[in-house]
Amino acid sequence: MSKADFRRRQARRRRHKLTMMSRHLPTFIVLLAITLLVGGGVFTLYRFVLGKQPTGPEGSVQAAVSSAQAGPSSGGGDSPVPSTEETQVIQDDVSRLIAQADRLALGYDYDKAIDLINNSGMDVTEARMQEALGRYESEKAALVPADMNQITHVFFHTLIMDTSKAFDGDKDSGGYNSVMTTKDEFMKMLQSMYERGYVLVRIHDIAYEEADGNGNKRFVKGNIMLPEGKKPFVMSQDDVCYYPYMDGDGFASRIVIGADGKPTCEMTMDDGSVSTGSYDLVPLLEDFIQEHPDFSYKGARAIIAFTGYEGILGYRTAASKYSDSPTYEADREQAAKVAQCLRDNGWELASHSWGHLQLGVAKNPEDGFAISEERFRADTDKWEAEVESLIGPTDILLYPYGNDIADWHAYKEDNPRFKYLESKGFRYFCNVDASTSYWMQMGNNYLRMARRNLDGYRLYEDMTQTDPSKKRLSDLFDAAQIFDSARPTPVEWSYQ
Repeated sequence: MSKADFRRRQARRRRHKLTMMSRHLPTFIVLLAITLLVGGGVFTLYRFVLGKQPTGPEGSVQAAVSSAQAGPSSGGGDSPVPSTEETQVIQDDVSRLIAQADRLALGYDYDKAIDLINNSGMDVTEARMQEALGRYESEKAALVPADMNQITHVFFHTLIMDTSKAFDGDKDSGGYNSVMTTKDEFMKMLQSMYERGYVLVRIHDIAYEEADGNGNKRFVKGNIMLPEGKKPFVMSQDDVCYYPYMDGDGFASRIVIGADGKPTCEMTMDDGSVSTGSYDLVPLLEDFIQEHPDFSYKGARAIIAFTGYEGILGYRTAASKYSDSPTYEADREQAAKVAQCLRDNGWELASHSWGHLQLGVAKNPEDGFAISEERFRADTDKWEAEVESLIGPTDILLYPYGNDIADWHAYKEDNPRFKYLESKGFRYFCNVDASTSYWMQMGNNYLRMARRNLDGYRLYEDMTQTDPSKKRLSDLFDAAQIFDSARPTPVEWSYQ
C-alpha cells in the first residue's frame, strides 16, 4: 500500500467517525438536560422540604439544641434527628463556649470558667463540656498559695518608640537615657519574665480592706493561687501625661480608645500624620497578654498613674491652665472616657500627685518634709478636683521620685500627711527602692510597697556590675541581654 492510499483511508475513517457523532449528538444533549433537571429537583426537594427542620427564632443554635434533645413527640414517634448541618452548628457553639472558658482558665480564673459553662444554658452533660469541667477542676486543685510577702513591683515611665529621636543629643536626651525604657527593652523584659514564671497581679489582689465582725474595716492579705513555680508581680507606669516637651522625640502622644474598644495609643509620624497603634506600655502589654494569657492573673493589668498639671493621657484637662482652650471641655470628656476604658479592661488607676512634687521627707531628714504642709494639701486637693474628678475614685498613690512621707517604719496616726491622704481615700502607697527584690508593709488601714525602676540607668548599672551579689535585676532577666545598643553610654543618673 502506497503512502497516498494510507492517507486516503485515514481520512475516510475520520469522516465516518464525525458523521456517527453528529447523528447521536441530539440524543446526548437530551440526556444531559434530563440529568440536570432531575438533579436540581432532588436538591430542591431536600434543601427546602425534607431538610428544613425547625430551629426556633432566627435559627438560633439553642433552638437546634432543644430540638435535638427533645423527647418523643405527642404522636408517639421518635424525636427528630438533627441534620449534619445542624450538628456542626451545635458543635461550633460548644467549641466557642469552651474556647472562652479555656481563656479564663489560662488566666487562672477557674471558677469563672466553670461558671461560664454551667450557666451557659447548654447541655453540660455533652462529652466535651464534661471534659472541660473536669480539666478545670483538676488544674484548680493543683494550684498553690503564692507567698504574699515576696511580691516584686516593677515600674516604667513612658516608653521610647524611636531611639534615634530620643537620643539625638538635645537637652532632653540625658533624661530619656536615664529614666526611660525603650520598646525593644520592654518587650525583651516581658518575654524573660514570662519564661521565668512571673505572673502579673493587681495590687488589690495582694491586700484589701475587709470589715470585721463589728463593721470596722481593716486590711487583710489576699490569697493568690498559682501553679507551682509561678511568681506574682505588680507593674506600674507613672507620669502618664505625654508632655509637650516630648513632641518629636519618639514617644506616643496620647492614649485613645481603639476600634476594638480597648485602650491604645496615637503617635505623630514624620510626615505629620497621626497613627494609632501599639506605641506605649498600655497597648504593648495588652498585645503580650493577648498572646500569653497565662501572664495575667484573672485579667490583671498594670497600674497607670497620672500627674495633673499638664493634663492626663495626652489630653489637656487642667482648669487652672487650659480652661480658656477651645478644646478644654472636649479634652476632659475624652480623658474621662479613656480612663473608664482602662478600668473596664483591667487597668488600675493611680495618683502621681498634681504637680509631681516631693511629697515626703527632705534630702536631709533633719529638715523634715521637702515641701510645706500647706503646699502638700493644696497639691492633693488640686489632684482630687481636676484629675480624680475625671478618672473616678482612686486609692493608689505612686510617690513622685519615690519620695515617701515616712521612713521604713510603719505609718503612724500622728503623721499629718498620712492622715490627710487617708482622708482623701488613699490606701495603697508605693515608693521606690531598687536595692531589694521586694518590700511590703501592711498596716490596719494601708499597704505600702517598694517599686523597682526598670530604666536605662538601672539596666546599665546591672549590666556593668562585676559583683554578682550586687546585681539588682538578675532575678528578672540578664540586663546585658536586655540593654538597647542604641543607648549612649555610659548611662548617668539624670532625673530632676
